Amino acid sequence: QVKLVESGGGSVKAGGSLRLSCAASGYTYSPKCMSWFRQAPGKEREGVASISPVGGTTYWVDSVKGRFTISQDNTKNTAYLQMNSLKPEDTAMYYCAVRPGYCGRRPQDYNYWGQGTQVTVSS
Repeated sequence: QVKLVESGGGSVKAGGSLRLSCAASGYTYSPKCMSWFRQAPGKEREGVASISPVGGTTYWVDSVKGRFTISQDNTKNTAYLQMNSLKPEDTAMYYCAVRPGYCGRRPQDYNYWGQGTQVTVSS
């Protein structure tokens, strides 16, 4: 049984930082892509960043480049999203997702999802 568990969300003021974690278990396919998505109220879910041994790292949203860093610890089967210089427009539910091989930016590209962790940035 595949399980993804996100943690690390919270409420911060603009300019602050948060580090999200996504612990994956039960997913045996290798190589795999782990990605972060976000969904703000009233908006569609969008890909934020992805990491894969075959494709490296990709940041899908221009506004997070230089502020967010995706990484992973293969020994712990965990992906991270370090978010610095947070802005109110980063407020959203953040989800991690996994798929085999190469990464994609669309939600429908992914097989498995976590339950999400809320990030709220106040001005």
